[in-house]
Amino acid sequence: MRIAVAILLLAGCATISAPTASPAETYRALGNEPFWTVTVANGRLTYESPEGGFSVAAPSPRTTFNGHRYETRRIVLDITHSQCSDGMSDRVYPDSVTAIVDGRELRGCGGEPMAPAALAGTDWRIVSIGGTEVGGERYVLSFAEDRLSGRAGCNRFSGRYRLAGGTLTVGPLAMTRMACASIAGHSGPDPMAMERLATQILEGEMRASFPDGDTLVLRGNGGEIRLRRAI
Repeated sequence: MRIAVAILLLAGCATISAPTASPAETYRALGNEPFWTVTVANGRLTYESPEGGFSVAAPSPRTTFNGHRYETRRIVLDITHSQCSDGMSDRVYPDSVTAIVDGRELRGCGGEPMAPAALAGTDWRIVSIGGTEVGGERYVLSFAEDRLSGRAGCNRFSGRYRLAGGTLTVGPLAMTRMACASIAGHSGPDPMAMERLATQILEGEMRASFPDGDTLVLRGNGGEIRLRRAI
């Protein structure tokens, strides 16, 4: 009997001390035509647009049928958990948003961009190869229906690809064979060295992951390529 009571007491303590999920610290909504953003962070609602902006204290959100709603005198932010495309890029967001700002109704999307369901039709900027930071028009990668194309330092390349269960298989790659001199006065990595490493990583099987909806990481053949979604 004493053992049973002790077990019940321990179970009760475990339940009381279990951690609870904390809400996201920052929430961002945005729209186009005209361009605008509303950020919920640090107890404030901040509206920004090319014409100007303002910030007000954020009230506690009110739960709605499929989302929640912030209401203030100057701004009402109505968030619905329904996927939304921004209409200007290939990004998809988890929420559809209506913002009423000083009586003007604006419609857009909210939340962090979601990882694409497929790579076809997406464009990326290569930001690092094998841990070395790179950038600019020499470092890009684009995916069509079943082919990819890009540049990783010097020459342009293209080839077939297949994405299945988080595994990206590429190759063989066709590539131009032009010598590539470093940019005058540029102290960055050697583009030919970056190209050799990138093509080594790309040809064959890689693990493809999305740490967030705007970041793609390819790991394989002894190296890693990190990319950011192009705007």
